[in-house]
Amino acid sequence: MSWVEYAIWWHVYPLGLCGAPIREPDTTPGPRLRRLFDWLDYAIELGCSGLLLGPIFESQSHGYDSLDLFRIDPRLGGEADFDELVEQCRSRGLRLVLDGVFSHVGAEYPGVAKALAEGPGAGAGELFDIDWDAPGGPAPRVFEGHASLVRLNHASQETVDFVAKVMKHWLDRGIDGWRLDAAYSVAPEFWAQVTGQVRRHHPDCWLLGEVLHGDYVAFVADSGVDSVTQYELWKAIWSSINDRNFFELDHALRRHNQFLDAFLPNTFVGNHDVTRIASRVGADGAILALAILMTVGGIPSIYYGDEQGYVGVKEERLGGDDDIRPVFPSSPSQFSPLGAHLLRAHQDLIGLRRRHSWLVRARTEPLHLENERLIYRSFAPDGSTHLDVEIDLAGSPAAIIRDDSGEELWSHHS
Repeated sequence: MSWVEYAIWWHVYPLGLCGAPIREPDTTPGPRLRRLFDWLDYAIELGCSGLLLGPIFESQSHGYDSLDLFRIDPRLGGEADFDELVEQCRSRGLRLVLDGVFSHVGAEYPGVAKALAEGPGAGAGELFDIDWDAPGGPAPRVFEGHASLVRLNHASQETVDFVAKVMKHWLDRGIDGWRLDAAYSVAPEFWAQVTGQVRRHHPDCWLLGEVLHGDYVAFVADSGVDSVTQYELWKAIWSSINDRNFFELDHALRRHNQFLDAFLPNTFVGNHDVTRIASRVGADGAILALAILMTVGGIPSIYYGDEQGYVGVKEERLGGDDDIRPVFPSSPSQFSPLGAHLLRAHQDLIGLRRRHSWLVRARTEPLHLENERLIYRSFAPDGSTHLDVEIDLAGSPAAIIRDDSGEELWSHHS
């Protein structure tokens, strides 16, 4: 799976970028998925090599409450629109990974009512996690307290086969891999059965598990996935900049070295579930965060809009994700010029990473460590080359990247 080592993902929430209604009726249905076509060249010009897409399957509202995992969400379009997206990506050399929500489905998923009506032991009942002895009568168990999200029954062979069937179906249709939503909430043994089935048909697919914390190395080993979301590093990057405490980042980078000994983590400073990096640490801080992201090991992803300096705060309420999942203009030419310097920084740093492809497996070591100033060395595993990265918060935020001859490759001064 050597292609993965060169992957830099542009992470997109399609329902948001394409302007689909989330909680209101769709009064202007149409093939909104095709709006993505106008952004593929932009992703390439950014320096990315693939799309990491959020949910595109039929759902009740935000995409993570699925109604039919074999059907494109009508708010986005249909089969032909998806096939064209695959072809448009393939013609540009862009890889495509889809978001698979296999922890739970929407409460209105058609099989749920059928399972409750048929009772335990019937075929439909094996797919869902139902408490048959609940007070007041049988009731589905839900995901993390959300009544609108019904858990699948991950102890049943029917669920293993169903999830594997969905994954193989869309891999057969031309995608390159899956992000497994809320993978942390499902036993690794379940994933091992699913990934075993899938890899027999698609040995080169890339499987990314969403894991927030815990033993990343054990999860990868026991589940059969290739990678997990490196939330430890994400938190340490923004928190160290925000709190002016690089000791936290140093600790996380030491841990990151250990993870790299076992697998290639998915690294990021933004995604569809967290407050925007520019809202956390400001525009200059966001550039410093990106410099760190692009000079440490792993498979990085850029969340759409971060490259333009978008801001947005996640809130714990209904609609609390809307601010971080915005609609995009119809074309890149309509962007405000205010984000141009962020875009340039992304292009420069992604370009630097692509010119030093060994960075995907790089380890780091600290050369100088203070609360407000960190110099670390990122070096190839064989020790043949390195980059030195200096991040300084003592005055105006600044960063410098030098190669192994001491030549300055990139710098930022606010």
